[in-house]
Amino acid sequence: MHSHSKNISNSNPIVLFDGVCNFCNISVRFVLAYNRAENIHFSPLQSDFAKQFLAEHNLSFDEMNTVVFIENNKAYTKSSAAFNIAKHLAYPWRILYYFKYLPNAITDWVYDLIARNRYSWFGKKNQCMVPKPEWRKRFYE
Repeated sequence: MHSHSKNISNSNPIVLFDGVCNFCNISVRFVLAYNRAENIHFSPLQSDFAKQFLAEHNLSFDEMNTVVFIENNKAYTKSSAAFNIAKHLAYPWRILYYFKYLPNAITDWVYDLIARNRYSWFGKKNQCMVPKPEWRKRFYE
């Protein structure tokens, strides 16, 4: 029952990520590998799809120093996004979801530290990641 249409049902979770960030691309490949249900879709923040989506939800691209996770029409950012993504991963990674019960101030501080340094620590690509052919259907350009 896998539909290839571009209509997005509300429950279809989507990850908007920085397409030129190496760390973000590693993270996306990680989620692709451990999201056994294959229900999570992806879109680079640099894509038309993401820009249109952010505009519709009054989120500004400029403050997108973060991954955005959309599920059931609710947008999560920073550590909340990471924890809600973890919920969809195979064991043992799913356990990370329970970190959402820690204070946001702490988890977002850690998240921001990585986000701020992501290019200097992990490098940067000149162009967005090209997904493997078998993953193509899970990306919205």
